[in-house]
Amino acid sequence: MDPSPEQALRITPDMLIRRRVDFERRMRRVPPLTLGIIGVLLAIFAAELGLEVLESSEALLFVGALSRDAVMQGEWWRLVTAIFLHGGVDHILGNGIALFVLGMVCEHAFGRAQLAWLFVATGIAGSVVSMLTSAGPSVGASGAIFGLQGAAVILFHRHRERLLLRDRRVGIVLVAWAVYTIATGLLTPYVDNGAHVGGFLAGILLGGRLHPVVIEPPSEETQARIRRQGWLTALVLTGAFLGWLFR
Repeated sequence: MDPSPEQALRITPDMLIRRRVDFERRMRRVPPLTLGIIGVLLAIFAAELGLEVLESSEALLFVGALSRDAVMQGEWWRLVTAIFLHGGVDHILGNGIALFVLGMVCEHAFGRAQLAWLFVATGIAGSVVSMLTSAGPSVGASGAIFGLQGAAVILFHRHRERLLLRDRRVGIVLVAWAVYTIATGLLTPYVDNGAHVGGFLAGILLGGRLHPVVIEPPSEETQARIRRQGWLTALVLTGAFLGWLFR
């Protein structure tokens, strides 16, 4: 007597979820929003040089550097404007290189709207911790860049079974940048390691709440949330600019 035939195996979504995604496939080597942010930072730094504001802390404060006393007096917009200022050529170059790499990673992973939200939100978080740990003045986008790094860390940790990262040299470059930036924060005026720590921790917290579009498209509900984040980002930037303009 022939043995009974084996029952067909039913394929469930849980069995397909382990299929790994090649993270670097289709990643744009010219990320538009990241390059746009870098362009804004360079334009503002060129204005700093033209106005010779790097010559004194008073001049930096005048153009929007972070100061605990000023923020406590109601100038909240400094929490944002300080992100877009830099204290020297090495400062802007180091941040620009790291921002290009991390921005490219996060723009590919989360999309442009979520990248903008992440950059601004973690930059502000870095400014808050900087203000709590130092009277200022301090400037720089490194708090926001550390935020991108924190988000990238949590992305690859949480989805390590889904994402395939072929080129691991990026991680070595970013670790070297982090060490260099922290050392610079210890040796250079206007650069504050409190912002680095605050931005990184905020990146880990916020990064876990972002939707990884590189793995799967967002649902309609998620798209609505991303749009709200985009509007909030625009509102914060506009409010900070108007606060700076009409101070």
